[in-house]
Amino acid sequence: MERAWSELGRPGEKAASLRAEVAESWARSGASVDRACLEAPVGDADAARSRWAHSRLREPVASVADELRRIADDAGFVAAVTDESGTILWTCGGRHMRAQAEKLNFAPGGRWDEQAMGTNALSMALLRGQAATVFSAEHYLAALHGWVCYCAPIRDAQGRVLGVLDLSTTWDRSHPLALSTVRLLAAGIEERLREDVPAVPAAVPAATPAVAPSAAFRLRALGETPALHRDGVELPLRPRQLEILALLALEPEGFTPERLRDALYGDRSVSASTFKAEVSHLRSALGGGIATRRYALTAPLACDAVEVVAALRRADPAAAVAAYAGPLLPRSEAPGVVEWREHLHVALREAVLSAVDPALALDFGRHARYDAALHRHALALLDGHDPRRGIATARLRAARG
Repeated sequence: MERAWSELGRPGEKAASLRAEVAESWARSGASVDRACLEAPVGDADAARSRWAHSRLREPVASVADELRRIADDAGFVAAVTDESGTILWTCGGRHMRAQAEKLNFAPGGRWDEQAMGTNALSMALLRGQAATVFSAEHYLAALHGWVCYCAPIRDAQGRVLGVLDLSTTWDRSHPLALSTVRLLAAGIEERLREDVPAVPAAVPAATPAVAPSAAFRLRALGETPALHRDGVELPLRPRQLEILALLALEPEGFTPERLRDALYGDRSVSASTFKAEVSHLRSALGGGIATRRYALTAPLACDAVEVVAALRRADPAAAVAAYAGPLLPRSEAPGVVEWREHLHVALREAVLSAVDPALALDFGRHARYDAALHRHALALLDGHDPRRGIATARLRAARG
């Protein structure tokens, strides 16, 4: 295959010993891809994560995520899910393999369509609508010759391809059962799609308010002074426990222990006993209130972040802005919290930019001091003699530096 790849650069010579679909892809790739390319072009990673938050694939993929993580950890793979265009929306894998993959921009926001990265299994599965493997020098780019990729398309109930599921590793770790495995996992995702899991409205993270606002427990997770109150009395919780509580409130379907641990610690090495102790202390503070096998809230809890999501879901940006006291747990670096923080901000910003009430842009502008587009939007909506123009003008100047 390396010989066949080298023949691509020789005028008049034909690459030998290639599968027909690979040879056809190579021929197409030559029109748009520089063979010296070392990494995938990447768009806005935050935008990709936001799209994942309200993707139809998110919940179905969550149903097999634990299995994907186990495979990635045990067999040295990195897993990925793309959208229908070949842009990666989600990945998981061990620290070493993810680091290797990220050097190629095999990460959220990376474009892996054929026009961007030439022959690869992700683009082939999308183009052909069937499972695909691309091994080592079958890749059009030399930068990918150290890899083998196994992919299967994911279709909805109407047969439309929504994206692909990928398992990738270095060529020396290739496994004869990998393609069958990715097919089975993709089939599991498709089965969940057929169960008509409700799609989340655009720009709104997938969460449903778990309780009525009259709950005895109330979590203030937005802004600079997060705290948990019971009947108006603040309960002493450590920052990690507030992170756990916020995540459980925002994702009422709950977490497996492994997924919650990842959401809190990411790739950091933390003992199981430390993690379980944090959950145990929080459970005690709630008087129970957290299920055991799958971590989920069982006690009524009101939460300002969930109220923002609920307002956005019912298309009420005024209520969402009123409830938004600032970023979600702004001092937290827990990966799951950071992801939700970004999702909430992006969703609320898009709602405000779509609204015609200048008061919303002015109110939300307090939390987005350097967002020039937001301040321009406020100015565009304000009457020429409105005294509030001074606020928007000052913010715009500050945003421009």
